Amino acid sequence: MQKLRIAVIGTGHLGTFHAKVYSTIKKRSNIIFTGVCDINKKSAKEVAKRYDTDYYTDYHDLLDKVDAVSIVVPTTLHYKIARDFLNAGVHVLIEKPITKTLEEADELIKIADEKGLLIQVGHIERFNAAIRAIEPLLNKPKFIECQRLGSIQKKKRIKDVGVVLDLMIHDIDIILGLVNSKVKHIEAVGISTVTEHEDLANVRLTFQNNVIADITASRITKEETRKIRIFQEHSYVLLDYMHQEAFLFDKPGDNIHKEKIKINKRDALKVELKSFVNCVHTKTKPIVSGYEGRQALQVALAILDKINNNSNPL
Repeated sequence: MQKLRIAVIGTGHLGTFHAKVYSTIKKRSNIIFTGVCDINKKSAKEVAKRYDTDYYTDYHDLLDKVDAVSIVVPTTLHYKIARDFLNAGVHVLIEKPITKTLEEADELIKIADEKGLLIQVGHIERFNAAIRAIEPLLNKPKFIECQRLGSIQKKKRIKDVGVVLDLMIHDIDIILGLVNSKVKHIEAVGISTVTEHEDLANVRLTFQNNVIADITASRITKEETRKIRIFQEHSYVLLDYMHQEAFLFDKPGDNIHKEKIKINKRDALKVELKSFVNCVHTKTKPIVSGYEGRQALQVALAILDKINNNSNPL
């Protein structure tokens, strides 16, 4: 199998982790870690030195040097950079959200389809060991509750988009996969406190199959929480993304039975990037392709529309 030349575009907080993973898996995954790129020369140089690769300050210099890239830059730049690499015949992993608009997402998907290239979108929770462990236990969910709370200072969260596109979109993607039905109705409220975008949002999604999902996302909370509760007939599942733990509560008779679900904990980012590399090598569809990324973006943008048109936010 020919070695895959791969690079990371963006050496910020998350881009640095992408670089670390590629440098770790390069031998077993049959890749050449070609380099990292960032307009901040100091950052690019430091990351390149740390992970034994080359650095660039202009991504155009990498267009003919790579077969695949991780694009880990502000959301507003996703479309332009991904478009240029796709047009150059390069497979792309784009950190979520896929783009800022549906029109941009549609164009990227069209280019990829025409050129036979892969788009994978960085919805990392799909690769969380806990979510994979509970999938066999789910049978027609009726009500789903999600909480994703974080701190903008501690995690140096991106600030060019609000909490819906920054954090909530993870849960939107997971819920769409679990429910497998179209959204019928959206209720949403949100507030801005420390940025010009919404920093806290609460949403209720009602699906055509009558499943209801309540989602709360915040990046202004001191404590960090990433949990999902899935209620179905005679049982419910509690999953903690952060600690990769899950519990099944069921009612086999008159009593409630609690069972801890066995989970083989793994680094979700490493699993995600190894999956991307494997998909490129084998020319198979990613778990979260451009189509799934577009689906999540479509619902997220509809939520933002509701928030922006709400005359009495919270």
